Amino acid sequence: MPVAFGPWARRGPARASIHPSLPPSLPPFPGAARCRLESEGNISVVASGCSWLPPFPRILGARAPLGLPQLLPTPCLQLSSPLPAPQAFPHGSLLRARSPRNRFSCLRSWVTLAALSSGFRIGSLEDYYHFHHSKTFKRSTLSSRGPHNFLRMDPKVEWLQQQEVKRRVKRQVRGEPHALPFNDPVWPNMWYLHCGDKSSRCRSEMNILAAWQRGYTGKNVVVTILDDGIERNHPDLLQNYDPLASYDVNGNDHDPTPRYDASNENKHGTRCAGEVAAAANNSYCIVGIAYNARIGGIRMLDGDVTDVVEAKSLGIRPDYIDIYSASWGPDDDGKTVDGPGLLAKQAFEHGIKKGRRGLGSIFVWASGNGGREGDYCSCDGYTNSIYTISISSTTENGYKPWYLEECASTLATTYSSGAFYERKIVTTDLRHRCTDGHTGTSVSAPMVAGIIALALEANPLLTWRDVQHLLVKTSRPVHLRAPDWKTNGAGHKVSHLYGFGLVDADAIVVEAKKWKAVPPQHVCVGSLDRVPKYIRADHVLRASTLSSACADHRDQHVLYLEHVVVRLSISHPRRGDLQISLVSPAGTRSQLLARRVFDHSNEGFKGWEFMTVHCWGERAAGEWTLEIHDTPSQVRNPAVQGKLKEWSLLFYGTAEHPYTALGGPQSRGRTLEVPASEMEPSRAAFLQSQVEVAEEEEEYAGPCHPECGDQGCDGPNADQCLNCIHYSLGSVKTGRMCVSSCPAGFFGDKGARRCRRCYKGCERCVGRGANQCTACKRSLYHHQEMNTCVVLCPPGFYAEERQKRCLKCHQSCKKCVGEADKCTACKDGFSLAGESCVPECQPAMYLSREPRRCDSCPAGTGPGEEDCAPCGPEAPAPHWRCVPACREGYYPADSHGLPNKVCKRCDDHCSACEGSSGNCLKCKEGFSLLGGSCVTNETCTNADKTFCEMVKSNKLCEKKLFVQFCCQTCLMAG
Repeated sequence: MPVAFGPWARRGPARASIHPSLPPSLPPFPGAARCRLESEGNISVVASGCSWLPPFPRILGARAPLGLPQLLPTPCLQLSSPLPAPQAFPHGSLLRARSPRNRFSCLRSWVTLAALSSGFRIGSLEDYYHFHHSKTFKRSTLSSRGPHNFLRMDPKVEWLQQQEVKRRVKRQVRGEPHALPFNDPVWPNMWYLHCGDKSSRCRSEMNILAAWQRGYTGKNVVVTILDDGIERNHPDLLQNYDPLASYDVNGNDHDPTPRYDASNENKHGTRCAGEVAAAANNSYCIVGIAYNARIGGIRMLDGDVTDVVEAKSLGIRPDYIDIYSASWGPDDDGKTVDGPGLLAKQAFEHGIKKGRRGLGSIFVWASGNGGREGDYCSCDGYTNSIYTISISSTTENGYKPWYLEECASTLATTYSSGAFYERKIVTTDLRHRCTDGHTGTSVSAPMVAGIIALALEANPLLTWRDVQHLLVKTSRPVHLRAPDWKTNGAGHKVSHLYGFGLVDADAIVVEAKKWKAVPPQHVCVGSLDRVPKYIRADHVLRASTLSSACADHRDQHVLYLEHVVVRLSISHPRRGDLQISLVSPAGTRSQLLARRVFDHSNEGFKGWEFMTVHCWGERAAGEWTLEIHDTPSQVRNPAVQGKLKEWSLLFYGTAEHPYTALGGPQSRGRTLEVPASEMEPSRAAFLQSQVEVAEEEEEYAGPCHPECGDQGCDGPNADQCLNCIHYSLGSVKTGRMCVSSCPAGFFGDKGARRCRRCYKGCERCVGRGANQCTACKRSLYHHQEMNTCVVLCPPGFYAEERQKRCLKCHQSCKKCVGEADKCTACKDGFSLAGESCVPECQPAMYLSREPRRCDSCPAGTGPGEEDCAPCGPEAPAPHWRCVPACREGYYPADSHGLPNKVCKRCDDHCSACEGSSGNCLKCKEGFSLLGGSCVTNETCTNADKTFCEMVKSNKLCEKKLFVQFCCQTCLMAG
């Protein structure tokens, strides 16, 4: 028999009858059970807050007195059956759904009127019923096996099923996969963080959202802004403001609030602070890059800045503050050479050695805004220091901003402002406001400070040198445009404009999580060359030194480089004419100084230190060459020459390779299928030299990714294959992985089984060449005949916008637009007629439009001087003829392109005129000649003097307006 399961335990066969006065429905108690049981044709009802038993002798073993006129409540019985946890009922695991109750459905053979009225049928299905049991757990991960087994033992139960919650999703278009639901009003305008608009102007290569989605938001990391103060009660900063990371050096108190004035001069620090740690989801302004970090401010720029002020600011709570961000420095005027004083240098060194409990304070510095003045940031001793992370900027399109300073000490780059038509950075502003006008490299330092805060959350044990190594390893050139990108001897791409490229927040937190501290820093001081060398104008001075990199001193030996410093002294009549470069043993050229047109100083350099990071990872030992160019920008006294007085090298680095896991799973995937023949010699030698430091490891014995080849793998992922079945994608620096097909921008080299990059601008291609493109990136056109990608279609082709193609113009067109036959210029032998190119006719012929052909000119016409009428694009009118003089009512006038004058008609009322149609000499009958114009005798009257003065002052007489109302003014005196 079909059975309904209620809140009770089975107690025996059902023998029951229903009382005639039983109501058709029962009260909806919380957790109430509703069911119907049948036995020998009679219906019984059970319903309760746990159970209601009607007057029957036995329901599943529950006895009740006979003859009771009403339902009696009885307590529920606890289930004692064991409840295992089968995989079919996961809670928060496989199905990820909540189960409101454990539910059951039963099939029964027939239904009575009482059952139909009780309200637990399953829709319109007959003989199917839905129950719940109030003594099974809500949201349980276990099936209720005991109650089921009791029911299944009854021979009259035909079918029983416990209900599971199924996952069902709405089939709507999903938004940006990395989008986070921020309610901050300016969040949609933060183009440098996310790609919500899917437009070509979207820039998210810094991968900050991806880092957030890994759970890194800067928690427990403290950042402070060294500047003109921060508005600590700003609604977007208040939540994360940290008074222990703040101080007012200018006012000598603990409140870093900036001084307010009408010009909002002291807004800089507040703007930088918002970039780092503006609160998220507070319905105000923006979202900071490390929006859960603690933020403080050191007010030190709103007053006299001395060595003491800087030293105090750099040394505030170094054991509490993790990151110091500074977007200031000496004048970016193209002529200043200045840096930290003795006390500030000691503060840097103390922070590096003692800060963060010995891990080292992290100092992030803006590289400088003196690009328009031709400044070079190696003349700034703050960005030129090994202790600071110097950060550059690029525009949203990857171009060099007008303010950017170049130098060899720049480590990495972020987005910032550019030309007036390019977007700027949005951030917090003074007086509780927001701004979309934050600009310059001042933007970039706090951006990187925020990204480093994410990395420190991932790994709080990173040292100050670990952070620099992570930036070198994870920053990428991406779309940054620079003419000087080069690959150094260690395989790193580097530029004087952008350092090692655009910072990648996701890559840096992933690397930070598994990072092992780099070996101890060694410092090797090279020998001092004190032999004076003259620097002749328009010549190059080369000075070389052979260095062993302190191989004989174990505690100083530098095998792998980090920073290289050139310390030199030069005397020169005009410092701005000098260019200085350093060439490493691997051939990497670092430009330490470029010409500075505004630097007229004759002081030269006295023990100045130029620093480069372009040799990062290279071997230190070998021949180093210093090159000094002297290119006079103005006339100088030839008797006064420059002189290199002394110079020396300082090498900073390690005695062993900094990445000890070179032979481990991480790096084996990254050196996948890189034939030595395809590398630069210095790169191949570098990798070969690393074999000696490779570590033995336990061999991986698990399954490989389906794309892995026959050589096996070091792990289950596609980036841990030792070779690939189809193609490997990536590089040694960024890591390689096996793929079945190459993505956009790459083509499959079947011979090498590698995805090779297409020529720049190509979306799809069949080879590396510029003429092997089959489709182009957005904003470029595909030249179908040349198979190239171009910004503008060349002459003879027009831009077809729908498919972004360059299509050929009509054969007669030299240029066209929109369509093949809409010509704007014609080839030789054709002339432009409207939008068409038509053949040019021979002399004494003209082009007939219908039909289009060259016909002979009529008699008396043609292009010659003896022809009195033209014969041009169309046949001349038949009334054209040559006359010795113009008849009455006409005057002779020059006609452009014709050898003879043409008779043109005078004004309507003139019988004779001269020079122009309005310069009448004689009037027709009924008109009078007044001031070169003919007016009727009847209508020429004088209005009041004021009106006529207005006519005269607005030169309406010449325009022949109101002439008849101001005869004396216009015609006599005008």
